[in-house]
Amino acid sequence: MNILLIGSGGREHAFAWKLTQSKLCDKLFIAPGNAGTASCGINLPVAVTDFELLSAACISNKVDLILVGPEEPLVKGVFDYFKNNPATQHITVIGPSKEASQLEGSKAFAKAFMQRHNIPTAAYGEFTIDNYTDGVEYIKAHSLPIVLKADGLAAGKGVLICQHTLEALSEFELMLHRSKFGDAGKKVVVEEFLKGIELSVFVLTDGENYLLLPEAKDYKRVGEGDTGLNTGGMGAVSPLPFADAPFLQKVKEKIIEPTIAGLKKDKLEYKGFIFFGLMNDDGEPKVIEYNCRMGDPETEVVIPRIKNDLVELLQATAQQKLHEITIDTDPRFAAAVVAVSGGYPGDYKTDITIQGLEDDVLENSLVFQSGTKQQSGEVVTNGGRVLVVTSFGDTISEAAEQSNYMMEQLYFEGMYYRSDIGYEFP
Repeated sequence: MNILLIGSGGREHAFAWKLTQSKLCDKLFIAPGNAGTASCGINLPVAVTDFELLSAACISNKVDLILVGPEEPLVKGVFDYFKNNPATQHITVIGPSKEASQLEGSKAFAKAFMQRHNIPTAAYGEFTIDNYTDGVEYIKAHSLPIVLKADGLAAGKGVLICQHTLEALSEFELMLHRSKFGDAGKKVVVEEFLKGIELSVFVLTDGENYLLLPEAKDYKRVGEGDTGLNTGGMGAVSPLPFADAPFLQKVKEKIIEPTIAGLKKDKLEYKGFIFFGLMNDDGEPKVIEYNCRMGDPETEVVIPRIKNDLVELLQATAQQKLHEITIDTDPRFAAAVVAVSGGYPGDYKTDITIQGLEDDVLENSLVFQSGTKQQSGEVVTNGGRVLVVTSFGDTISEAAEQSNYMMEQLYFEGMYYRSDIGYEFP
């Protein structure tokens, strides 16, 4: 079959690498892709939210299946667009409907969903400019620290953890009165701070059944020791020593299964990946957030650990046959380290030549590209997060050490990466 992969990051390069290993994949198209995905298939110069051009590309290239990588096209309704167009309704789209994507697109929608279906999460309140004074009083009476979240998509920057009441009140005013996060912050969710260890759990669901995929932990802070500004992700590890069978059983019973049942009960059409951002609160899992797709850079450690044919998994999702499949997982540990442009997550330069990509990659290592493009026969930087190196090992520290060694073989001016990914796991 011919497949279209939508997106341009490291997540999409990992997906493309895995899809092309399938005997079921005849041609792979990536829109818009990057310099790395170009080695796996044919990049198409189409924006992820240009549904009209994506549709035309699918028709002209006889695409049978679409895998959507990032959240923006899902939240804007790419599934519905293809389903409701007679010329494209025969094409399978792996991803939830526009309404179901509100689990990620609206923090308030997600919190109400969890409350309705008795899924453990932090206590919260939601506020707009219309009940601003109620929000001020809510914050004043709340214990510290306190979490403020922009309701909509804010490129991973819309969550603030405030240690002081005055700080929280100031940020609350900036969000609602001064549009700090634009339209995404027109509604603000204020919630309790959950203590514990964060982790990411992923499932693939066909709307009736689900497959539990390998779990992961990502590292959002730009600085070593989890310091500095939040980013889109500086690295990830999988599996997690503390996510043992009893804990994951609690995740299934208290979170995953009520979520799948809730989607069905609420008549939310959902065939695709669900990302559960969880807190392990003294052995009890609680939901921090939902994402309606795979994470990045978590995909770069999760997908390489899955031994199954990915196209077969996606076909089973479309046909509601996931209950017939068992996930086969590589037992080794994987660690992904992300190289970013100098200045990221602030201002940074692009179009900088990357050196070392043509060299042999170490055994048990993979290099995925994210913010890259081809220019005058060279691969150059084209974003904040540029490269991801994933390595395997018998321990997390061994896998991370190999990824760091591989990073030393790569170079571009201003390149920076955290050398302490997985530091909590000796």
